[in-house]
Amino acid sequence: MLTRLTELEHRTPLAIATEISRLVREGTISPGERLPTVREVAAGLAVSAGTVSAAWRALADAGLIVSRGRSGTFVRSVRATSMTSRLQGLAASPAARLDLSRGTPDPAMLPSLETALSHAKPRADTGGYHDAPVLPELRDVLVEQWPTRVEALTIVDGALDAISRILELVARFGDTVALESPGFPHFFDLLDAIGVQAVPLEVDDSGVTPLSLARALARKPAAVILQPRAQNPTGVSMSKERARALANVLVTGADWRRITVIEDDHSGLIASAPAVTLSTWLPSQVVHVRSFSKSHGPDLRIAAVSGPRPLIDRLVRRRALGPGWTSRLLQSVLYELLTEESAVARVRTARLIYRDRIDRLAVALRRLGIEVGDPDGINLWLPVRDERAALVRLAASGISAAAGAPFHAPGAAYEPHLRVTAGMVIENVRLVAETLADAASATSE
Repeated sequence: MLTRLTELEHRTPLAIATEISRLVREGTISPGERLPTVREVAAGLAVSAGTVSAAWRALADAGLIVSRGRSGTFVRSVRATSMTSRLQGLAASPAARLDLSRGTPDPAMLPSLETALSHAKPRADTGGYHDAPVLPELRDVLVEQWPTRVEALTIVDGALDAISRILELVARFGDTVALESPGFPHFFDLLDAIGVQAVPLEVDDSGVTPLSLARALARKPAAVILQPRAQNPTGVSMSKERARALANVLVTGADWRRITVIEDDHSGLIASAPAVTLSTWLPSQVVHVRSFSKSHGPDLRIAAVSGPRPLIDRLVRRRALGPGWTSRLLQSVLYELLTEESAVARVRTARLIYRDRIDRLAVALRRLGIEVGDPDGINLWLPVRDERAALVRLAASGISAAAGAPFHAPGAAYEPHLRVTAGMVIENVRLVAETLADAASATSE
């Protein structure tokens, strides 16, 4: 390793960290391997121990190495974990002073639960195990706010609960499912788990492209998964014209009535774009899922799902053999949050604040020559020359972002990017943009 490092033209902390990162990625340095001491590297490169220590800190912040005290510093090994390899690739360094990697809402923007909890029942009882799975008053509020006529609606334990259960009902082992790439990593893992092959759909600044959907239909997918607003990771929101075009593509395909369209409106109440749904044109084939995690709190684990009655009834019957229903206590909390004046105002304000934050960062990046489109919600998609080098350079500045690779379907071609949770950039926007732009230009060479 020292031999390779002595060939470096520049021996700054960033150059040293970047080269070690490249050696790890190439396999020249193996996971679990002990690195030379700071003094050994400093002597070999004729630099100060402080220079090497700074490089080591950047690598540790990027999650590539770990110090074990007197035993030395080691390349981080892949450890047994409950997370898939994709999700491990999204993990942030706990040392980051500004974490832009998580894709989660700003806790300060969430409405208070105090009033909602005070109005909830004093005991978590229920009228009976076979009562309707949705509180009638909550259903009425949701139907009023829904982007299209509701045939059937139920409540589940978050968007992924809805999507995984719908897929299990409509897709069989060996089937194909079309979905966006770049897209949500959990979806790719979910398809792997149920033995379904992903067919990637391309995304532009208006959503999924009709041409890529037409190509995907040739693979006879059992389902198509779309994110109509604040697409994760790009932040793109689908236009109504694009939704209509996709619906037209679907109806021209062979056996189009056997395809279920699943829409994941995960950021609906904090997205600036109006709600769109293909169910406007294809009401008997579209399942629309709205999660309240980004707007009201990830730990509520609650989402509403609508669709054709036969399919929603099958979903309700299947859940009756597992969790039974989503806690009506939580449903009552959500009802209060959707109707109580201060909570409604808080979410409305959060939407405006997120819009301002993501706009300001996008404008600042654009002035530095980096185009990120017109993102919505809380994330933007940052083009970079080299993902690993960009992450290392950001870590050296105390900032973390999410690598772009986990957001792509297996085998799909892609350009290197980072997902940046712009909704967490509260201050020093210009400096953050400059740091991101500098990282975007980093290479491992």
